[in-house]
This record gives sequence, C-alpha cells and structure tokens, in this order.
Amino acid sequence: MDWDQLRTVAIEAAARAYAPYSRYRVGAAALVSDGRVVAGCNVENASYGVTLCAECGLVSELHMSGGGQLVAFVCVNGEGETIMPCGRCRQLLFEHAIPGMLLETVSGIRTIDEVLPDAFGPRDLEARPSRESEPVR
Repeated sequence: MDWDQLRTVAIEAAARAYAPYSRYRVGAAALVSDGRVVAGCNVENASYGVTLCAECGLVSELHMSGGGQLVAFVCVNGEGETIMPCGRCRQLLFEHAIPGMLLETVSGIRTIDEVLPDAFGPRDLEARPSRESEPVR
C-alpha cells in the first residue's frame, strides 16, 4: 500500500477545497479495487447543513469514474495532517468499501470495521424479508 501517494493526492484535493466559512480545508483520497485512485474535497455552503464533506466528493468520483470498491483511504486537513472522518462519512465509506478496507487514522492504520463497529449496510437490507411477504392480520 502506497500511503505516501494517497496522502499526496489527499493534500492536493484539500488545496482545492471550497471552505470560505470555516476555512477548514479537507481532502480525501482512496485506492479503488481496480487500482485507480479517487479523491474529493469539502465544499461548504452558506446554509451549513448542505455542506459536502470530502468523502462525499470522493464517493461521487468513484462512481463517475467507473465504480468499484474502496480498498484504502486517507483524509487530511489543509495542513496535511491526518484527520478522522466523522460518523456520517464513516457510514458513507462503509457502503462503498471492501470488507476490511484500511484507513489511515490519527491513531494508525485501522480497518473500516474498527472505526465503525457493527455497521448497518446493504447486507442488512438484503437479509430482511419484504413486508409484502408478511401475512396480513
């Protein structure tokens, strides 16, 4: 795993962030199952609730550039320091990750399962029987 390459891409993404309100730039980069590297940056909005995290941009690029699953992930601030994705973004990453995807975190390399234990995901929805198959009472 070339963590230095991912970090470089994430730092370049952070430099492109649109953060006029918080001035807190974030960049993310990930290795995809087919060998591509995808990236994203945060894009703020005057209506703070519709701000897009760097992870959102990264997942969008993942699908726009051919899909696949995330294998390894790095997130940095504008100073190039490793930061941890928020809970919402961990859930987003989980949805698009291989089982055991690696993340560089502030406390070292961790798996997605370590940073989002007992996650809810697509497999949970597939295992659930549909309501149409339930008897009417």
